[in-house]
Amino acid sequence: MIQTAVLGFGTVGSGVVEVLDRNSDKINGTVREGINVKYILDLREFPESPYRDKVVHDYDVILNDPDIKIICETMGGKEPAYTFSRKALEKGISVCTSNKELVAAKGPELISIAKEHNCSYMFEASVGGGIPLLRPIVTSLEQEKITKVTGILNGTTNYILTKMDAEGADFDETLGEAQAKGYAERNPEADVEGYDTGRKIAILTSLISGGTVKFEDVYCEGIAKITQEDFRAARLAGGVIKLLGICELGEDGRYTVMTAPFIVGRESPLAMVNDVYNGILIHGNMVDDVMFYGQGAGRYPTASAVVADVVDCARNIGKWIPIDWDGSKVEELAPFFERKGKFMVRVDIDERAAVAMAFGTSVQVLDAATGEFTFITGELTEKDFADKAASLKTVRNSIRVLADK
Repeated sequence: MIQTAVLGFGTVGSGVVEVLDRNSDKINGTVREGINVKYILDLREFPESPYRDKVVHDYDVILNDPDIKIICETMGGKEPAYTFSRKALEKGISVCTSNKELVAAKGPELISIAKEHNCSYMFEASVGGGIPLLRPIVTSLEQEKITKVTGILNGTTNYILTKMDAEGADFDETLGEAQAKGYAERNPEADVEGYDTGRKIAILTSLISGGTVKFEDVYCEGIAKITQEDFRAARLAGGVIKLLGICELGEDGRYTVMTAPFIVGRESPLAMVNDVYNGILIHGNMVDDVMFYGQGAGRYPTASAVVADVVDCARNIGKWIPIDWDGSKVEELAPFFERKGKFMVRVDIDERAAVAMAFGTSVQVLDAATGEFTFITGELTEKDFADKAASLKTVRNSIRVLADK
């Protein structure tokens, strides 16, 4: 049997153990030697768990066991996950993770360490939950010049926006419901402020480019300011509001990378991605558009993606599974203020003349009869829009509009 260990017995970690156990017949039919979870590392005891006898509290027990060939890191956060992962890889133990924060920050370094020690660092579950996404990008689409990725990459925010739109609830009420159902963390900042999506689009862009996109360089805007008035405006525009992660390759060879709310036209397949589901559109220069859809979060979908990596590593014991991600090549992103697009804007009704002065008379008027003047601009750079909007006194909110192509 190929012996493994799971670091962290929370939502995803417990799911990994269950998937390996419940689907053992299928997995062992694929991996001839079979796969067994020998240890579970956690600070807590789990007296009611059928896996309680596997729980240990000292990482060195795992690290110093020569039988351990694969470790599943499902702890989250940068530390001690980084130290534990690095030490395992330096001993030739492959690591599979769902930890997008660590992958975004240290992914290329850990891949390099794995290569040096003839093992692998795999992170399919870090983006898209249970959706097979990263592996197709680095294998099935490796021949493509991928020019754009547009994705709903966070199930928590998509659930919140879907419920707000369908039920007319406000943000705080819907966030509380998401927390009660376990979709949102007690501290939801990473989700609702766009940081989680930002990390994921940074990882995707890094794999597409082969270089490194730093999360700190990604423009991030969240959904906390979205109101029912914004949903009304989106409906008038023929769309819905989604939090998107976007990377787009410019003619100068630089990527624009961002996450922000967008009004998505109802003709787009992304408009139909609701609740906790994720949807990712990828455009290649030859294949044109492909879409990935599925559950982007949750115990079993995410655990399934971790186990897929475990199976891959089990088939390649003593080998490095290649991933093209160069940590020494930091991608110079296109300046965000140069990005072009359209914007939906809501202002007081008495600002109509000021709008014409700032934006011209060719704006698309959505509403001028309910105490608000709501319009969509023509195509502007981010800087031009910010300058023009600053000349208005009562901008209630503005949301970007996703281009048809």
